[in-house]
Amino acid sequence: MDTLHLEQRLHHLEQQSLLLEPSATDRLPVQQAVEQYAQAFLEDLPQLPVFVDTPDKGAGLLQSPIEEEGIPVQEALGLLKEQVDTPGINPASGGHMGYIPGGSLYYSGLGDYLAAVTNRYAGIFYSSPGAVRMENMLIRWMAQEIGFPQDTAGNLTSGGSIASLIALVTARDAQNITCRIIPDSVIYCTSHTHHCLDKALRIAGLGECQLRHVPMDAQYRMDPKALQMQLEQDKAKGLKPWLLIASAGTTDVGAVDPLAALADLAQQHGLWYHVDAAYGGFFALSPTGKQKLKGIERADSVVMDPHKGLFIPYGSGAVLIKNSQQLTESHHYQASYMQDTLSVTGEVSPADVSPELSKHFRGLRIWLPLKLHGVAAFRSALEEKLLLAQYTYQKLQGLPGFEVPVAPDLSVVIFRYLPEAAIDANAFNQKLIQAVQKDGRVFLSSTLLDGQFMIRFAILSFRTHKATLDLALEILQEKAKEITASWQEA
Repeated sequence: MDTLHLEQRLHHLEQQSLLLEPSATDRLPVQQAVEQYAQAFLEDLPQLPVFVDTPDKGAGLLQSPIEEEGIPVQEALGLLKEQVDTPGINPASGGHMGYIPGGSLYYSGLGDYLAAVTNRYAGIFYSSPGAVRMENMLIRWMAQEIGFPQDTAGNLTSGGSIASLIALVTARDAQNITCRIIPDSVIYCTSHTHHCLDKALRIAGLGECQLRHVPMDAQYRMDPKALQMQLEQDKAKGLKPWLLIASAGTTDVGAVDPLAALADLAQQHGLWYHVDAAYGGFFALSPTGKQKLKGIERADSVVMDPHKGLFIPYGSGAVLIKNSQQLTESHHYQASYMQDTLSVTGEVSPADVSPELSKHFRGLRIWLPLKLHGVAAFRSALEEKLLLAQYTYQKLQGLPGFEVPVAPDLSVVIFRYLPEAAIDANAFNQKLIQAVQKDGRVFLSSTLLDGQFMIRFAILSFRTHKATLDLALEILQEKAKEITASWQEA
């Protein structure tokens, strides 16, 4: 291609590619349409169903494939509303109490918007020192709130799964767990430990370690005496105990293991002590929660998810590691094409303490709402959730037919309905949860506890208040009566 044709071709392509850079006049109506959509969603949210089971489950989206030409913003937003934001669970709703919800703080959404538009690269200090300072500032603030030292290192991750992987890889290296000794190396947790830790162990090459599920007490918390006995037995066999995983808020019942007692055993036996506080860690902000988490400050590593206890949207996890040097040694790599980045230092670069190199500027979605709301509002909301769990627990105890076998440590309340003797309790409660979900006004979930079908309240949305729980309790009683009547008629 001669120079003239090359220049003509470049000019044509430039004109086409400039469509990706809309002018202020073009941007404004699109921005206004998107903001109107968001505002309408928030205004309608209290009346929107929490769960919608549509026949096609969003498959209508596939009828508008990605094509060469674009479509008007209103058409795109129509697809979003009907095919994405209507079917399934609505986790932005205060009525979503089935799973630990990701929050949807409006100011956090604005932080994401600014992070995307400005496109700061928060992986390397050289590239964006302010963004990296912000993320490390948030790590140090989280460390302070759980009693970790100021020189704690960590990383803002996509969630608890990656945070757990970072922690366990660091623990593996700190404990010198090499491939030769993996089969004789022992890990201790309970059967209620979150499954992401099993996944992280396998990905980290530790799947062949011996895994001990330590017995739990009647409230489903790890039993320190049983752990001590197991440790002594394993050492007598010539095995290498090296990792203890405790939970600060289990998924099934929200139990908090006896963190201080387990810290004593970890120290006595030279174990790396990891606390999975993905759900429960930010309760340390509240007065009641801080007491319940006493002992977490003695852990070697902690995972805590801002998209749970800080009400930040999904995609916000955090890992804190006391031994910052070990964290860096486990995750730092250097490539020749990045040699320029070595010229500027001052903060730990997130890319040096994580599997990620390219990453979203996650800190802004956390920093902006904390700065605009202040921490006090978060403390109050978290204390409210703990009290709501106690309120729900007490109310359920007073309702005829309902059984509440576990007192809530945090904000998960587990229960079931006990029908008359001729009716199978598991089958009844399965029908009960299905009826509640189909009703759509609130969303609860279920689990199996020692073979018994149980229903769960997971109370952690900043939009969940006393009226929400009162409505849910009314619905449960209403549906239990309907199912009992239909069963008797059958």
